[in-house]
Amino acid sequence: MARVILHIDLNAFFASCEEIKNPDLKEFPVAVGSTSKRGVISTANYEARKYGVHSAMPVYEALRLCPDLVLIQGDYGYYRSMSAQFFACLKTFTHQIEPASIDECYMDVTDIIKRYKRPLDLVFEIQNGVYEKCHLNCSIGVAPNRFLAKMASDMRKPKGITVLRKSELSTKLWPLKINEMHGIGKKSVLVLNEMGIYTIGDFADEKNEQKILRKLGKSSYSLIQKARGNSSAALCYSTTQKSISISRTYTNDLYSIDEVSSNLQIIINELTHKMQRENQKGRLVTLTLRDTAFHNVCHSMNLSTYSNTLSNDLWGLYAAIRSLF
Repeated sequence: MARVILHIDLNAFFASCEEIKNPDLKEFPVAVGSTSKRGVISTANYEARKYGVHSAMPVYEALRLCPDLVLIQGDYGYYRSMSAQFFACLKTFTHQIEPASIDECYMDVTDIIKRYKRPLDLVFEIQNGVYEKCHLNCSIGVAPNRFLAKMASDMRKPKGITVLRKSELSTKLWPLKINEMHGIGKKSVLVLNEMGIYTIGDFADEKNEQKILRKLGKSSYSLIQKARGNSSAALCYSTTQKSISISRTYTNDLYSIDEVSSNLQIIINELTHKMQRENQKGRLVTLTLRDTAFHNVCHSMNLSTYSNTLSNDLWGLYAAIRSLF
C-alpha cells in the first residue's frame, strides 16, 4: 500500500499570529517584518496580498503598492510559542511528524487513516483541530510522497485541502508554470524558459530530459523524477522525546542576581509541573541566559538521578547563576 503523506502549511503564519494578538488587524492589510523602508517583508496577510504585497519584498515597494499597509516588527518569541502549540496539536494525532520550518511540516498518516471510513475525515479533523486549539488556518496537501504533498498544499490557500494522486499529475500538476515547482530557483526558470520549457509538464517530458541534464547538470535528474511523481515518502522523525524546556522573554531587563533567582524559581516550578503532566523525567539540566546584546550564556549540570521533582539537585542551578554573572 502507498504511504499517505500530509504536508501542513500554516497560512500567513506571522501575520495570523499578530491578528490573534490584535483581532482588529483582520480588517487591515498587515505585513510583518522590518519597520524601516530599507528592510524587507517577512510575510503579509491575505488582505495585503490583494495589493501585491508578498514575502521578501522591500518595505518601500510594499508601501508603494499599499500606502495603508500596517507594518509590524516581528515578535519571534511569540511566534515560536504559537508554533509549539501547533506541533503539540498535531502530536495528538501522531508523532510521525517531520518539521520543515516554524510553520510547516510533513506527517505520515498511513496507519491512522485506516481507522476512518472516509479517509479525508482525518484531514478535516486535523485542519479543524489546529484552528480550534490554535486559532490558526492551515492548508493541507495529501499525496503518496513528500514532494507531491508539498505541491498539493500550495494549490489551495488559505485553508484548503488538496489530494494529489499520481494518476492526477497530468491534470493537476503538469499544467502549472515551472516557477511554481518546489526546488526550481529563479535562475533555473530563466534557463528553462530559454529552452522552451514553461510548465512542470514540459520539465517532466522524456523528450526534454537530456537537454535539461546538459544545461542544469546531473543533479537536476532528481527534480525531473519528482515532476514525474517519483519522490521519497520517508520522513525524518524521532518517537523518543529527547528534551523538554520552558523559556521566558521579559518585558523589562533583569539586572540583579535576586531578580534572576526569583524568576528562575517560577520557571523551575513550571518545568517540573510540565514534566509531571507529560510523564517525563530528565537528568541533564541546562540553564541559558540571554543578555541585552542577545548573547547566550549556558551552564549545564547532571542530576544525581532521573527526576521530574524539585529535588535538592535542581537548586544547584542557583549556584550556577552566580558563575554566569
